Formats: sequence, C-alpha cells, structure tokens
Amino acid sequence: MHARPSDRPRRLLLAVDAPSLLHRNHHARRHTRLRDRTGRPAWALHGMLRQIIESIDAFAPDAVIFGLDDRTASIRRDHYPDYKAGRAEKDPELVDQLDRAGALLDALGLATLTPPGLEADDVNASAATWAENHDWNCVIITSDRDSFAHISDHTQVLRLIDGGIHGSPLLSPSRIQMMYGVPADRYLEFAAVRGDASDNLPGVPGIGEKTAATLLSHIGSMREVWADVEHDEGRSVVAALDAWAEETGGRRIGATTLKRLSAPGAREVYEFNLRMMAGRTDLDLGLTPDVPGSPGLLPLDIERVARVVGHLNMEATTQLALRVLTGDPASVPRG
Repeated sequence: MHARPSDRPRRLLLAVDAPSLLHRNHHARRHTRLRDRTGRPAWALHGMLRQIIESIDAFAPDAVIFGLDDRTASIRRDHYPDYKAGRAEKDPELVDQLDRAGALLDALGLATLTPPGLEADDVNASAATWAENHDWNCVIITSDRDSFAHISDHTQVLRLIDGGIHGSPLLSPSRIQMMYGVPADRYLEFAAVRGDASDNLPGVPGIGEKTAATLLSHIGSMREVWADVEHDEGRSVVAALDAWAEETGGRRIGATTLKRLSAPGAREVYEFNLRMMAGRTDLDLGLTPDVPGSPGLLPLDIERVARVVGHLNMEATTQLALRVLTGDPASVPRG
C-alpha cells in the first residue's frame, strides 16, 4: 500500500464497501467464533471494523462513509432476475452480522447509507463524484472490481486481497492502465464488453479481455467502435486490430472480431451490461463537512467509541479504536 503524502493538498473521504468487507472477514475469521458481549456472532463485524480502523490510521481521512446493500429490494434484479444468480446461499451467521453492521457504524458516529433498491457500489460511485465536486480526494475500500470504474485523479481504490490492508494494492489510473491495458475512464466500457461472471452478466460473445482492451486502446470509446461497425462496415475496427497484430506479431483478428461485434444482439448485450454495471453517481450522501460533529466526520466521541467497540469484546481493538478514531485527521493544522 502506498504511503499517504504528508502534504496532501485536498481533504480525504474514505468510502467503504461494508458488505464486501463483511463477506471477506466472515470467511477469514469464522474459525475464531468471536462473540460480542451478548453472545451474538461478531467475527465479521470485528474484522471489518479492525480493517477500517487500520485504514483510517494509514490514510488519516477527514470523513468516512459506509455503503450498505439494500437487502430487501434490488432494482437491478427487477430488470434482470438472474442478476447474481448462482451465488451460494449466505450463511445465517453472516446474514445476522450484515443486518447489524449499519447500527454498529451509526452508533459509532460514522456515516452509513443504504440506498433503496441499490448497493454499496452505488454509494462508492456517488462518493467518488462527491469528492470531485467538492475538490476532495477519495479512497474506496472494497474487495470487488466494480469500483475500478470510479478511479480517477481524485479517486483511488484499495482493493482488499489476502494480505489485508497493508498488503493490498492501492489502484490509481496508471495502475488500471498497466493491469488491463485501458485508460481508467474506459474501464466501465471494458467491463461491459467482457462481462462479469460474479454478477452473472455474460459479455459480448466471442470478445474476451484482450480483444476488448485492444479495441479501447487503439480505437477509442466503444461508442466509436459501434459507430464504425454500424455505419462504415467496421473498416476502422478491422484496420486497427490488424495493424496491432502486425506490430505485435500476433494473428490477424480484425475480420473475426468484426463478425462478432456485428452479430445480432451483440450491441444490446454491451448496452445492457453498461446499464447494470454503472453505479449511481447522484445519491445524497448526507455529508456536511462544515458542520462539526455531524455523522461521518472525524474525530469521533471518545465515550461512544469505548462503549460501541468495547461491545465487540476485543480489548486490543478497543484501544486501537480509541487512539485512531478520536484524534484529529491529518488535515487539521497542528501547533
């Protein structure tokens, strides 16, 4: 993980995909069987909170907002009943902790948002937009790839992997370009062509990651690709792909790719995926950074932190929370 610059010019918003962290910590920490002071399962809640405290310690944000999934309704599933079909049924002990997460975070004084019919990724998308509109920086913490579409000069993504907070990559526009061969602002188009198996969204038939990246890097936007296919018989597409093959010594794929892009329903698949994958950017996050003590702003109240984190029954985490969550953020002048 990259260190936070000591002279950061903008204030920082941390946007946390709470369900993503809870799922990871449920599977990673289930063997601990940690219970809170009332005897209810708490290992996923504790793991999520511990990772957030470590993130706050590392990044020193000025505000934190947690996105939560609406577990009672889904606009995306209404449009596409097979959305996320095939995923294993959730463990009841995980469901219990998912249901309690919002109340825990609210009790701490952190901001949470459960947008009706939507998901945590919609909160992430709106957080990235809010940061840019308010001239803040944003770091999204998640284990999912969906948030890669929000990466920009204002927003980075800390993608949690097995190494935890300190062993996870902090992804910037240059890292996305290096990983996928497409500019960060084209990642959503790239994903819509490729599809997303984890959400049960098939991609454009016959067009894999490598070809999708080549299209976007050598032609431009998918809008330009479709315009060429539909109005100029795909001449620019074929020429660009065959020129790339000649430069790299690969096989010529222009004609085959054009045939797949021209197939009935190909563009409809892409457009459908684009709508399903695009996060909402207009949600009201409820953040009021100029009102001291409002939800989501740091520092937090010492007594609330001691009481709420203490309920999870892990003294070491309570002490860490008191040190990290009750001190002034890095942007507050000292001395």
